[in-house]
Amino acid sequence: MPSGVHIQNVRGQLFEAAERVLLRDGPDALTSRAVTEEANCAKGVLHRHFDDFDAFLAALVLDRVRRIEGRGATLRAAAGTGSVADNLTEALQDLFGPVTVAIVALITFRDGLRARLREAGLTGIPLAAQGTAMIAAYLTAERESGRLASHADIDTLAPTLVGAGHLLFADRTSAPPEAAAVHRMVTTVIAGALRSPGP
Repeated sequence: MPSGVHIQNVRGQLFEAAERVLLRDGPDALTSRAVTEEANCAKGVLHRHFDDFDAFLAALVLDRVRRIEGRGATLRAAAGTGSVADNLTEALQDLFGPVTVAIVALITFRDGLRARLREAGLTGIPLAAQGTAMIAAYLTAERESGRLASHADIDTLAPTLVGAGHLLFADRTSAPPEAAAVHRMVTTVIAGALRSPGP
């Protein structure tokens, strides 16, 4: 790209390029050169906006975290509507889309990125941790609405759903699991927590 050409929404374009490289070639192929070539811009563009490549990747993860937090509000608003199992199935399918699964693998792959994320206050496995918080908030709302039993253990249910969901979606080389498989897992996990309908 010629120097002096202004790029609109540089961060967004670089993030989208990184996601494309991740999905196509995997975390070990994600380099600053691969990202800038995919974005069709000079390599210096990335380094003008970020201190180094790990800082760029940390910003990419934080952008995904904000998206999960935004979806959490929508999921909480769904409490009391539809079926609990259907709502959770849709949330897990959305949470573990191909980009999220690839980014979780990337976090595991890069020590420097994990260090940057800890500096940013993200503990545990980022994205999975935020997904667990999202599911926990929804389950809490459903318990308050009376659709989950008052004894429902949200602190166990939420990470169980997210952990089992991640295992279903983790194989990046195969097609994502069918919705029916996700729904079956969700139904099994929450079976003991659902409030029995009245007579």
